[in-house]
Amino acid sequence: QVQLVESGGGSVQAGGSLRLACSASGYTYSMAWFRQVPGKEREGVAGLSKDGRTSYADSVQGRFTISQDNAKNTLYLQMNSLKPEDTAMYYCAATPYWLGSRQVLKNDTYQYWGQGTQVTISS
Repeated sequence: QVQLVESGGGSVQAGGSLRLACSASGYTYSMAWFRQVPGKEREGVAGLSKDGRTSYADSVQGRFTISQDNAKNTLYLQMNSLKPEDTAMYYCAATPYWLGSRQVLKNDTYQYWGQGTQVTISS
């Protein structure tokens, strides 16, 4: 069983930065960040595999960076140049399996989810 705990959310003005962290217990191979706003489907933001492959949603490419500290078993999401449309609940997800590029940002791929951390960007 894998447990995921997110932290680092908060409120910042547009143009600012935040770094989210997801502490994982148990074995994971692929991990990702998703986000969701009320009334909309949860969408994949960024994914990372142990072999180093990364994937990003077009909406965050060039602004967000996903990384992992294997020693701490912690996943990060560095978010720069934040926009009001980035406002959402952000979730960490994990699976013990290798994922193809088409699966990495699909939410039905992952077995384990964190409780979420709120990110609010004001204009």
